[in-house]
Amino acid sequence: MSFSGLSFIFWRIFQIITLIPTLGMLAWFVDWYNSRGFLTPRSILILFIVSVLGAAWAMGTLFLYTRAKHSAKFVAFIDLLFMGAFIGAVYELRGISDADCSNWVSDGSYNADLGLFNISGNTYEWNVDRQCAMLKASWAFGIMNIIFFFITAILALLVHRHHRNDDRVVVKREVHRSRHGHRSRSPRYSHQSHSRSRRSYV
Repeated sequence: MSFSGLSFIFWRIFQIITLIPTLGMLAWFVDWYNSRGFLTPRSILILFIVSVLGAAWAMGTLFLYTRAKHSAKFVAFIDLLFMGAFIGAVYELRGISDADCSNWVSDGSYNADLGLFNISGNTYEWNVDRQCAMLKASWAFGIMNIIFFFITAILALLVHRHHRNDDRVVVKREVHRSRHGHRSRSPRYSHQSHSRSRRSYV
């Protein structure tokens, strides 16, 4: 297997690793809205659908790589389409980019008696908004997959080029063998043998 083929498989696996958590987190939002009878916001729904289709496409072309390399141009074209789809989905969810999903909050106060003086103050804890963090992580994974699908599209074209060169070598060998076989059965040889047999019969 060529270096471009190994690289293609590596980036496909990386795509699957990032897309499965994305569609899992977004599926939680879709279920949350559906269970309460609300319509899922378009920004979440678009990225969810693109992530599901992208994960299915990545897994399909990974497990069927031996067949996919014969149609590597088509694979590269679909990867570019997914890159464009992720650009649109990330743009729709761009509002989450400025959200602050974590902050310090006060959870009480303390008072310490040290004999000569007292120390008092407030205690804080790190608070993370889970829903905000999930959306922001999904948005970040979407940006990563824009880059990943562009890389796999380029690698698919390299796989096509390498596979085409292999086919050319095989075709040249077959042509060479066929010409060699044609020379071994030349018409002159067959005609001479036929004329000799006829003369000996007479």
